[in-house]
Amino acid sequence: MKSSAIDITETIASAKQELSSDKSLSPQIRALMQLLIAIVELLVNHRGLTSRNSSKAPSSDPNRPRGRKKRVEGLRRKLGGQPGHEGHHLEQVSEPDEVEVLEIDRRTLPKGRSYGASGYEKRQLIDIVVKRCVTEYRAEIVKDDLGSQWVAEFPEGVTRPAQYGSGIKAKAVYLSQAQLIPYERIEEYFQSQCGIRVSQGSLVNFNRQGFERLEVFEKKARENLTGGPVLHNDETGINVGGKLRWLHSASNEKWTLFFAHEKRGGEAMEAFGILPKYEGVSVHDHWKPYLNFDCAHAFCNAHHLRELERAWEQDGQKWAKNMKRLLQKMNVAVNAAGGKLSEKEAERYRKSYLRLVGRADQECPDPPTAEPRKRGRRKKNKARNLLERLRNHEADVLGFLSAVHE
Repeated sequence: MKSSAIDITETIASAKQELSSDKSLSPQIRALMQLLIAIVELLVNHRGLTSRNSSKAPSSDPNRPRGRKKRVEGLRRKLGGQPGHEGHHLEQVSEPDEVEVLEIDRRTLPKGRSYGASGYEKRQLIDIVVKRCVTEYRAEIVKDDLGSQWVAEFPEGVTRPAQYGSGIKAKAVYLSQAQLIPYERIEEYFQSQCGIRVSQGSLVNFNRQGFERLEVFEKKARENLTGGPVLHNDETGINVGGKLRWLHSASNEKWTLFFAHEKRGGEAMEAFGILPKYEGVSVHDHWKPYLNFDCAHAFCNAHHLRELERAWEQDGQKWAKNMKRLLQKMNVAVNAAGGKLSEKEAERYRKSYLRLVGRADQECPDPPTAEPRKRGRRKKNKARNLLERLRNHEADVLGFLSAVHE
C-alpha cells in the first residue's frame, strides 16, 4: 500500500528488518517498537478497507465517488430516458371511480347548422383522497310484550362505542415498520392529514397486534425454509435500545425470516430453530458456528471476492488477484449454462483452481514454526488464512459449479 510518495508496506518491512538486526536495543525497547509497528500495521490495514475489499457497508466508504453514466460517442444525452430504454408512463384505467361528462355549450357553435353527439375524448386525472371515514353500526333492538329485548349482533371485532378500524391500523404499521417513521411523526400525520388523534400508545399496540398475527406466516416460512434445497444464512449487528444485538436471517428464493438475539453464534442459531432441522445446502460466509450443523455447506464467494481484493491491494498478493478473476470467470460460465456446469467443464475449472492454490502456497507460505518456548498457535496474516480456507474447503467454495439450485 502507498500513501502519497511513501510505500507503507515496504517501509514497515524495512523497519522490521532494522529492528531484528539491531542487537543494541534493550528487551523493553524492542518490545515497545514491535508493539508500535503492529499498531501502525493495524491502522494502515483498517484505513484501506472499503466495501470493495471487506464487509463494510458502501455508505462507510470515504469520499465515495458517484457513478457516472457512460457517454455514447457522437451523442449528447438529454435528461430523462435514453434511446432504447423501456420507459414507464402513467396509463389510464379501464374503470374510473368517478366520471364527469363535459358538454359543449351549443350556444358557442356556428348558427344555422344541425349538431349531434358523435362520441367523446377522455382524459383522466389520477389523484388520492385522504380523509376520515366513519362507519356507524346501529344494532336494532326488539322488545316483546313481556318487556324482554333482543339486540342485533355487531360485526366481529366491533366491541366498543368508538374504535380504530383495520385501515388505520394497517397504515400505522406500514409507516412504522416499512417506512421506519418515528411514532411522533406518525401521530402528527394522522392528526394533520386525516383529522384523527392516534396516541403513541395505540401505535405500539397496533404493531404488537401485527406481530401476533404474523404467527401463521412465521410457521409457514419455517416450513418452506427448512424444507428447501438451498438456504442462505447471515447475521448482522443491530442497535436495540442502545445495546448491540444480532439480526439473524434465513432465506431462499421465495421466503425470508429474521430473528433478533443478543448472541451471534451457535446459541442464537439454535434458538432461531432453522439450521438444527435443515438437511439441504446452507450458504454462508464460512463463519465457524455454521459448520457445526449437520447439513451440506457452500461458502459465499461474494465474501471471498472482497477478501481477495484486500489481499491484492494491501498485501500485494498476485495469486489473490488471479483467484478473483478465476472465480468471476466461473460465475459467468455457470450463469451462461443455466446454473449448472457439465461434470467435464466443472472438473476443468476445479483443476485450474487447485493449480492456482498450489502456486499461491509459494507466494504466501506458511509462517515458520514458533520457538519451542512460545505458546499458542503460529500467527498467520489474513492472506494466509484466506488461502488455507480456499484450499481446505475447496468443495464448499466450488459447490456452485455443479450444485442444483432452486
